[in-house]
Amino acid sequence: MDNRRDSSYEADNQNKSVVSVGNWVVTMIVMAIPIVNFIMLFIWAFSSSTPKSKANWAKASLLLMVIGIILVILFWGSIAALVPTDYAYE
Repeated sequence: MDNRRDSSYEADNQNKSVVSVGNWVVTMIVMAIPIVNFIMLFIWAFSSSTPKSKANWAKASLLLMVIGIILVILFWGSIAALVPTDYAYE
């Protein structure tokens, strides 16, 4: 029983650990790589070993990505709606 408490205490402390500046620099470099950034955001957001602050940042970044994609689709959809589809050649 004590062993289980110790392991949960260690996991809880690991999740509340401070993310170093070097770790954030590596994170920003990884975020500059297309496709990899999207995959890593899911890993960081939903992994139990990721520090809590980094997991929250990853979740917020995913949310902003989804909002951005929706806005782009709406924008280009509205532009496409303005383009005439039938050209009358006389």
